Amino acid sequence: MRMVDIIEKKRDGQALTQEEIEFFITGYTNGDIPDYQASSLAMAIYFQDMNDDERAALTMAMVNSGDVIDLSNINGIKVDKHSTGGVGDTTTLVLAPLVAAVGVPVAKMSGRGLGHTGGTIDKLESVEGFHVEITEDKFVQLVNEAKVAVIGQTGNLTPADKKLYGLRDVTGTVNSIPLIASSIMSKKIAAGADAIVLDVKTGNGAFMKTIEDAEALAHAMVRIGNNVGRNTMAIISDMGQPLGNAIGNALEVKEAIETLQGKGPEDLTELVMTLGSQMVVVGGKANDLDEARNLLKRAIENGSALETFRTFLENQDGDGSVVDDVSKLPQAKYQTELLAESSGVITEIIANEVGVASMMLGAGRQTKEDDIDLSVGLELHKKVGDKVNAGESLLTIHSNQEQIDDVKAKLLQSITISESGDAPTLIHKIITE
Repeated sequence: MRMVDIIEKKRDGQALTQEEIEFFITGYTNGDIPDYQASSLAMAIYFQDMNDDERAALTMAMVNSGDVIDLSNINGIKVDKHSTGGVGDTTTLVLAPLVAAVGVPVAKMSGRGLGHTGGTIDKLESVEGFHVEITEDKFVQLVNEAKVAVIGQTGNLTPADKKLYGLRDVTGTVNSIPLIASSIMSKKIAAGADAIVLDVKTGNGAFMKTIEDAEALAHAMVRIGNNVGRNTMAIISDMGQPLGNAIGNALEVKEAIETLQGKGPEDLTELVMTLGSQMVVVGGKANDLDEARNLLKRAIENGSALETFRTFLENQDGDGSVVDDVSKLPQAKYQTELLAESSGVITEIIANEVGVASMMLGAGRQTKEDDIDLSVGLELHKKVGDKVNAGESLLTIHSNQEQIDDVKAKLLQSITISESGDAPTLIHKIITE
């Protein structure tokens, strides 16, 4: 088998066989196939697309290029959730204990985040003592006992994807549905999930800017999951503005606790209930989405979701009393109000720019070596569609530096106030196949 023949075949619009795809992934991962041939094939895929069988074969070839986590010792259907990213995305912090409270095991592998705010692990480390450095045996034990635990990602998960993504990033082939879908799904499958729920974001703060592109990606990932034996569902949700009110690590943990108490922001609560309902259905604990939603509502109302979060924190040496007293979370030295310069209706909050402002405060990383300030961030008081009067507070800036004029300027440029406007639709579509 020759790589040049595979490139020419895809260039001419023909479907590749499973053997040809495995030959490429194995050879490229091992260093036998050079970057210039891999980038040529990626460009051919970019222009000629892949069918469902090719996408499934590419995904599984990347899964099998490295470690595959075995979660078979965990009882029940292990459900994983993936979001394609966003600003103020607190969902995992709420979803994991909420879904676990109704009996669905959540064995979560998470990383540390580059970007506007930290990853799930960084956020959880806002709780004093909490850590993810536990053995796999301990991880399995905790999920069996409490239905939820979080561990750091193994270093050798899908090495083919890491290598191919780095290549795509510099060859103009990132925006390819089959390559994006197989990249995301390979990591979820290698992490040991039996079932997968996907939150595909769309809008100015998302990777997929249009609903049409987000829908194409969602369908592609759902089909891949189901084609390789993982029950998979997806939603398309709006990321035209930050989700919830909190952007920043400790602030998002506080918001997660409030949401588990039934006092969270309306948009975050609705997204959690929608995703959580899918997780409960694919986890086999409800027959349909309505039944699943009722189970989740009950878990919030009777306090079992909050208690599951407390147990989860304490099982990993965190201070569970933060669920009773959120003031125990890290606090920034200064709280500064950003005031509206005119009256009207909020018509735009550019999510990415607000995220950059939070990073300027120290809430995120630009490089892997950067330290995160867990206490800083932003707390929104107004969202798109809300009325505001001149001089009224749009948001609170939590900072550890007195001089934040550059942050204020960035935020004021990111928020548009007009005469009229409506709140955006949060859940655009639910994708099942």
